[in-house]
Amino acid sequence: MNDPNKKRHAFGDDALGDLDATAVAEGIRSGALGAAEVTDAAIARIEQVDPRLHAVALATFERARAEAKRLGRGAGAFAGVPTLIKDNLDLKGLPTGQGAAAAHARPAARDSAFARQYLAQGFTVLGKSRLPDFGFSASTEFMDAPPARNPWHTDYSCGASSGGAAALVAAGAVPIAHGNDGGGSIRIPAACCGLVGLKPTRGRLVKSEASRALPVDLICEGVLTRSVRDTARFFAHAERYYRDPRLAPIGEVSGPARRRLRVGLLVDSITGSATDPATRATVEDTARLLEDLGHHVQEAPIPLGRRFIDDFVLYYGFMAFMVHRFGRRIVSPDFNAAELDDLTLGLSAYYRCHMLKTPSMLFHLKRTWQRYASAFKQYDVVLSPVLAHTTPELGYLSPTVPFDTLIDRLIKYASFTPANNASGSPAISLPMGQTENGLPIGVQLAAVQGGERTLLELAFELELARPWRRIQDRK
Repeated sequence: MNDPNKKRHAFGDDALGDLDATAVAEGIRSGALGAAEVTDAAIARIEQVDPRLHAVALATFERARAEAKRLGRGAGAFAGVPTLIKDNLDLKGLPTGQGAAAAHARPAARDSAFARQYLAQGFTVLGKSRLPDFGFSASTEFMDAPPARNPWHTDYSCGASSGGAAALVAAGAVPIAHGNDGGGSIRIPAACCGLVGLKPTRGRLVKSEASRALPVDLICEGVLTRSVRDTARFFAHAERYYRDPRLAPIGEVSGPARRRLRVGLLVDSITGSATDPATRATVEDTARLLEDLGHHVQEAPIPLGRRFIDDFVLYYGFMAFMVHRFGRRIVSPDFNAAELDDLTLGLSAYYRCHMLKTPSMLFHLKRTWQRYASAFKQYDVVLSPVLAHTTPELGYLSPTVPFDTLIDRLIKYASFTPANNASGSPAISLPMGQTENGLPIGVQLAAVQGGERTLLELAFELELARPWRRIQDRK
């Protein structure tokens, strides 16, 4: 059952209160709140919860305080709003640790391309959030360091790879945080921690240097938030910095649309493993809610075959192999492969055993968008779980678990999210249910490439119809 002693949050009677990022920004702009005051409140909140959550990789509090004093009521949609950057994105003067003891990163010489787009919205950066080694896992756990914990119940995983960011936003330490998604890494922690997490269309935002270097670009940048309007506001204003001319603009989305949608319902995954009862019930309950709101819901076929999962795992093995073999060139001159975790080493070894399949794997992954898009000819969006079962206890997905067991668990757990990364299509995680012990359960809504506006409008509608649970509530 729900154990209130296992919750950790920092909501209270300070400058941040219960405000989302939009409200904080509006307060600073109007003069009702001060940027320095808000920064101090966020720092105090982090200091309150992080000794238990272990979600911060690097704190830059004095740098943030100095920035907030200079900022005043500066420019940008989120001017003065406190945030954290995931520790796999370069910020000038700070090391990029990639969540890995092996990295031994030196301070970055410049801000990365996406960091410049992110910072253009006026955020005050309080530090960097934790991720598992190079983002390869679906839980923020480590070989020889404390795991990042879920603030809803600290015995459980907060997801990954943007797990530290999700834990801090859910706990109320900051209202919004950067994340990125290469196989579910925004949507998975959003589902675990009761947040909104949108993985955008490939190319929607400025690409990171890592994504540009990949033969199949899986990685999209984004944010984790507690409200749909924060996510919508972020993407609308990100487009003012850069917009891909090949994509129709998202624009300002401020509420539901009148148009009723054709919703495909997908409950079980391509692995053949059944979705667990609590997750299935949450997805089916969301489907009924959509029908009550006037949308047409019907069961959808699984869009991809089992081969897709095999190809995707091999591609992750390829990325791990590149880190393992060429880490000094692509990570840091001081990189030490001997300190890689067992999951990264296991993925690298798996790739070496199957590397002759690389050309076929790349060919099929690059064609994923065609097969995936064909599934949307009958639907405007597809509703599915984010994860095949509810959030596991810490240890279940630890890198100390033998590789064959761990990779099987990861495949069965995170089987719904990777298709959107390979196809380049957008998908959003929304907190629509809960387990018996109070942990959130997320559902995923996916659309064709360029369909973020449709997803955000539908997310607004669901949020209005059934407001998200709040961690600070007693029940």
